[in-house]
Amino acid sequence: MPKIYFLDVTNRDGVQTARLGLSKLEKTMINMYLNEMGVFQSEFGFPTTSDQMIKGKFQGRKTRDDIINDMVEAVDAARALGAESIGVNAEDASRTDLDFLIKFGLAAKEHGADRLRHCDTLGYDNPSTIYETIRALAENVGIAIETHCHNDLGMAVANSVAGAKGAIDGGQDVYINTTLNGLGERAGNADLVATILAVTKSKGFADEYQLGYSVDLSKAWKVAKFASYAFGVPIPINQPGVGANAFAHESGIHADGVLKDPQNYELYGYEELGRGEPELVDTGREICTGEYSGVSGFSHVMGKIEVSFNNKEEANEVLELVRYANVESQKPLVEDELLFIARYPKIAKKLLTLTPLE
Repeated sequence: MPKIYFLDVTNRDGVQTARLGLSKLEKTMINMYLNEMGVFQSEFGFPTTSDQMIKGKFQGRKTRDDIINDMVEAVDAARALGAESIGVNAEDASRTDLDFLIKFGLAAKEHGADRLRHCDTLGYDNPSTIYETIRALAENVGIAIETHCHNDLGMAVANSVAGAKGAIDGGQDVYINTTLNGLGERAGNADLVATILAVTKSKGFADEYQLGYSVDLSKAWKVAKFASYAFGVPIPINQPGVGANAFAHESGIHADGVLKDPQNYELYGYEELGRGEPELVDTGREICTGEYSGVSGFSHVMGKIEVSFNNKEEANEVLELVRYANVESQKPLVEDELLFIARYPKIAKKLLTLTPLE
């Protein structure tokens, strides 16, 4: 039975969001959180990049055959350079005719590609159309399919689930592209947590379609909060699972019902998402770390999270890295970032090094 995998693209598509961005350290922390959660893969870019795009972007300079030739050259190069797995990207697939998509996919397969990504670049698909297209691709191309859904019409999660169903019904594994908190270009992408909830909690779906890897939903609250902090974008109050109102009840009937039995008005428990602990805010004296921190205050802060240094020289070395990280992100570092720098100073130094292209 083919399986469902999650491939998060926050560090590629999420950071393409207008007016937003992440530091390299923040991207690294997101990768670590996604790994803890059990997400199969995190995408941080692609090395090389369909009628509308051919005409509108290339202004008539490339034909359909040129697009396929460019793609297979890239696949051949990736394979020659030792890539372990290769996925090809069909941009604007939802506005491209199916025969050309199949031809594109078969050429990719012939040259050794492992996956074909169907991009609903403008959020144009709906659950019915994406199911039919992706099922046809799975059946006729015969390699794993990725779904990449945008939310311009508010259907990114629904389309991702329908596309996954189409791939599996067509006999192939599916890799669902998501972002944290649904961030992405324009109206965003399919939200990771909401999509996981949809494929594991929606009516009858999990009975028929299984995950290839187990996902630890208890990490959802932590990673969603970090993404919100790092991007500087609040989590919407009605966000599934992690929004402030996701488990809030006010009306008398609902409040009475949920107190008697949470399953009366809650489809899943907040504990499953790692929620439930109170959030404490220090309202007294606070020592912060940043670009102007001194070693005394820094050692005090690190001591509170049970990190000690062998000598003043070691403390200064880590403090210098923390200062640079603060300058790059322009916000105070969270506890996990401080711990990462203290534990892996050599890696942190590489992350904080920017080398201009020649």
